[in-house]
Amino acid sequence: MASANVSRAAGEYNANYTRNLKIKSGILMAICILISIVCLLPIWLLLVNATKSTAEITGSASNALSRFIPGTNMITNIKSLVASVENGGNAEFTRAFNVFYGFRNSLIIAVCSAALSVFFSGLTAYGLTVYDFRFKKGATTFILMVMMIPTQVISTGFLQFMVSIKLYDNYLPIILPAIAAPQVVFFMLQYMKSVFPLDIVEAARIDGCGEFRTFLQIGLPILKPAFAVQAIFAFVTNWNNYYTPSMLLLSNKIEQRTMPMMVASVLGNDKIADFGAKYMAVAISILPVVVVYLILSKYIIGGVTLGSVKG
Repeated sequence: MASANVSRAAGEYNANYTRNLKIKSGILMAICILISIVCLLPIWLLLVNATKSTAEITGSASNALSRFIPGTNMITNIKSLVASVENGGNAEFTRAFNVFYGFRNSLIIAVCSAALSVFFSGLTAYGLTVYDFRFKKGATTFILMVMMIPTQVISTGFLQFMVSIKLYDNYLPIILPAIAAPQVVFFMLQYMKSVFPLDIVEAARIDGCGEFRTFLQIGLPILKPAFAVQAIFAFVTNWNNYYTPSMLLLSNKIEQRTMPMMVASVLGNDKIADFGAKYMAVAISILPVVVVYLILSKYIIGGVTLGSVKG
């Protein structure tokens, strides 16, 4: 009799636990769906408006749901962006937006900056983790202090310095400062403290392996997940960077403009009344970022837990 009561109580407990778990899972799922809709809705509206004409965007639609349905003007909007004046294109668009120049310039800056930022930040974090020296804590604190300084605070002095050494109006002052990326160094430090085995470095030294070779052949493979995550973030950050290129590229030639500069020029030009083409310009500008994210999203998801579990 007692065993039957125990079994009945255990069954009721399991049923209640399962019911409560389903309720909690349902609530969490509803919250996740709501957050996803809030995040994706602006992107969806951007893509929808990129397929519509100006009249469809600005006109008062009889059915509100039609604002969320793609239009049929996508090819026309693309032609408005890429067509030259000789081929019937808008002269204002031609002077402000060029897909080839925009992609080329932004890719050069984003790829080079991401590569330099990740490599040298990983090298710095490796040195702060592996070596013991007198000012190690001070160096780490200094890096964290630099991370708190906004770019806008030092932009005036930086621009004056670039002008004085005649290094403005090209991509070098945009790319080279990416070597000093305190945010990436901080992330690498946290990751290395969790998963990097110092014993393997000592073993490599005993075998006669040089310090830099140890970093390349031992450190880099271990840091590969962190490198991948930070490379993605650095690429996206530099691709979307409007402030620094617009400050340093003083001649403002279309051959030098990055994609964000071109998009800003299109959106800020009140002589261009084609809103469908404007939305298409924004959609084209974010296309590489979306592609990179979709291809490497597994590294971003895995990067959420980097450094959270002690090795």
